[in-house]
Amino acid sequence: MRIDTISPAEGARTSEKRLGRGIGSGLGKTSGKGHKGQWARSGGGVRPGFEGGQMPLARRIPKRGFNNKFRKEYVIVNISALADLPAGTVVDYGFVMENGLCKAVKNNCGLKVLGDGEIKVALTVKAAKFSAQAKAAIEQAGGTAETLENA
Repeated sequence: MRIDTISPAEGARTSEKRLGRGIGSGLGKTSGKGHKGQWARSGGGVRPGFEGGQMPLARRIPKRGFNNKFRKEYVIVNISALADLPAGTVVDYGFVMENGLCKAVKNNCGLKVLGDGEIKVALTVKAAKFSAQAKAAIEQAGGTAETLENA
């Protein structure tokens, strides 16, 4: 096999429609645009969402709420995800992301630990935020919960 002999599989590529090339092509004369009217003209047609002057759907439906651009989003992990780790492990944002313990969040402000589940091993957990339940559970198991200031 040589590089100059490679071609797409049979039927994988179709030739483009050549419009306005005579009666025999089946798409001559008006080129599939019918006779006259807005859609037959150059640059013809209406913008997306236009409903012929009727109030468009996007404007008929009521709007509610807003998106706060200053909202802080945290990468959330429950203590149940940390329960299987060996004792003495230092858990921080980098550790959580490397080991796939939670999903990544766009524009995040760090790690937040929530108290769902049980933990029986002593861990050092460094996060931007802790729920009261999570902090109590970590300290009860003999670990430490360090709140990071710069997050």
